[in-house]
Amino acid sequence: MMAGDLKAMLAKGEFIVAPGVFEMFSAKIADRMGFKALYMTGYGISASHLGLADAGLVTYRDMVERARTIAQGTKTPLIADADTGFGGLLNVRETVRGYEAAGVQAIQIEDQETPKKCGHTPNRRVVPLADAVKRIEVAVEARRSKDFLIIARTDARTALGMDEALRRAKAFAKAGADILFVEAPESEDEFKRIGDELRGSLAGDAKLLANMVPSSKSPDVGAAKLKQFGFSIAIYPSAGMGPVCAALEQSFSYLKEKQTLKGCPVPAYDMKQLHELVGFQDVWDFEKRHVEVEARGVK
Repeated sequence: MMAGDLKAMLAKGEFIVAPGVFEMFSAKIADRMGFKALYMTGYGISASHLGLADAGLVTYRDMVERARTIAQGTKTPLIADADTGFGGLLNVRETVRGYEAAGVQAIQIEDQETPKKCGHTPNRRVVPLADAVKRIEVAVEARRSKDFLIIARTDARTALGMDEALRRAKAFAKAGADILFVEAPESEDEFKRIGDELRGSLAGDAKLLANMVPSSKSPDVGAAKLKQFGFSIAIYPSAGMGPVCAALEQSFSYLKEKQTLKGCPVPAYDMKQLHELVGFQDVWDFEKRHVEVEARGVK
């Protein structure tokens, strides 16, 4: 992975579908499937790392360390959730610098109050527009390379309506955001309106991102229609979390009932596949080159 890969793909007009990853099993599987980008979901990190709701309970250190692990352990460009920047404007600056140094290619910063909540839950509140714009200005100023992209997200749609959400998105574009993210549209028509009002001259050169959470507020519009509406990126944060939780529940239930995994109907990797996924072949190759030679030398 090279810095700027994501920016170059967007510049060429490529549409990017990014599955949500939240630890290294999900990241490694997605990495070898040919996706153009991965999306590190804050919901997934909060749940998998802490077992807690995505309600502002993860820290900057929790998130940046997992971003670094995923970015360095994969080859696919990584887009990463950074909530509100984890504090005030100084925190926003350090968050941007930390994510960029970790190998992330695009950082998502939102306009919610602290503590923030998942964008598909109720009772979310946003900061005043001037404060939200300042976050984006600081983020843009803080990055060391323009290849590192700033995603500006607004959660205003749910509480304040689409007019306010679009007003904020346009202000974020003027503040220098590379990608605009209006969270939780509630219909296909709303996605179309976002595209109609933000693409082109109204938002400068900024690209549009859609969050696809099919079982929540937003419908799964699909890549073809999103591209037609003017979007460039679709993230699917729950693409891994939902199926994994269902598979674990089924497998554990079978084991509890049958006291064996023999005959379990849940699709599963065998140990050979797991060894391959986590890189045991590299360990064995290393041992052949060095450990066995060292052992012969001792003799």
